[in-house]
Amino acid sequence: MTRDQLLHVLRLYEDGNREERPMVERVHRLISEYQNCFERECLPGHVTASSWIFSHDRTRFLLTHHRKLGRWLQLGGHADGDANPLNVALREAREESGMVHFDLLDRYRTSAMSEGFPIPADLDVHRIPSRPGEPEHEHHDFRFILVARVGQPLVISEESSDLAWFRTEEVDQVLERVGADESLLRLGQKAVDCSMGRSN
Repeated sequence: MTRDQLLHVLRLYEDGNREERPMVERVHRLISEYQNCFERECLPGHVTASSWIFSHDRTRFLLTHHRKLGRWLQLGGHADGDANPLNVALREAREESGMVHFDLLDRYRTSAMSEGFPIPADLDVHRIPSRPGEPEHEHHDFRFILVARVGQPLVISEESSDLAWFRTEEVDQVLERVGADESLLRLGQKAVDCSMGRSN
């Protein structure tokens, strides 16, 4: 995927999420102005991708306890040069869960999908605090909804201190209990709506 194609994806996303226009514009500006936006060396921020993962029957969802950040989050990570956020989300899902086989759960059932562009379920720009050898910066995150195929065991990666399934019917209570921020709450709501056929 080229940068121009990704900017087109952002326009398609904005068409279905008019209330998120300021967020879309921030991501659009980064990709437009920085040729190296897919590299973690790009500052003040760079493109990342992540995914909300359901079990095969959608009765459970997967979170990882991020070792460095000390928080329960969806699985994801840096693009590291890959300009296709869906590829990045799938790669990170495999590396961080130990599972291999996933299906994309689309929020979008419009003619735009016939163009072959993977439209994210959510976008988010969030600040990453400075650490030794790494200045404060932003992650411009493309987020997808994945469904794990049945019969795949979990394997905790070095980036996580824990990895766990939670019951979808208890999503609100779970996210409140783990101290989820507004962006994770929003992603969770979109994912549950999509799984129940309530999304656009």
